[in-house]
Amino acid sequence: QVQLVESGGGLVQAGGSLRLSCAASGRTFSSYAMGWFRQAPGKGRESVATISWSGGNTYYADSVKGRFTIARDNAKNTGYLQMNSLKPEDTAVYYCAAGPAKPGTVVAVLEAEYDYWGQGTQVTVTS
Repeated sequence: QVQLVESGGGLVQAGGSLRLSCAASGRTFSSYAMGWFRQAPGKGRESVATISWSGGNTYYADSVKGRFTIARDNAKNTGYLQMNSLKPEDTAVYYCAAGPAKPGTVVAVLEAEYDYWGQGTQVTVTS
């Protein structure tokens, strides 16, 4: 079992930055893929950025490439999402997710590939 707790969300003006953190409990986090997903009002949940268990492989949605950076510190059982140049369309509830690495998968992108989810943290970007 892995429990995930997100923090770092808030209200920011367009062009600003936020850093989300995802604190994980459980000794298996370091062997799990980790991802950040978001859900805007009235929309489905979408993948934002994901990272392999080692940190060596990452995925970014086209909408955040060049602005967001995903990272992890396995020694601290913590994942991060650095968000720069924020836009109003980035407004959403952001969720951290983790799951066992699947054989043959370089980096897990889809919701279905993740077994554990945090409660979410709200990010609101004003224009």
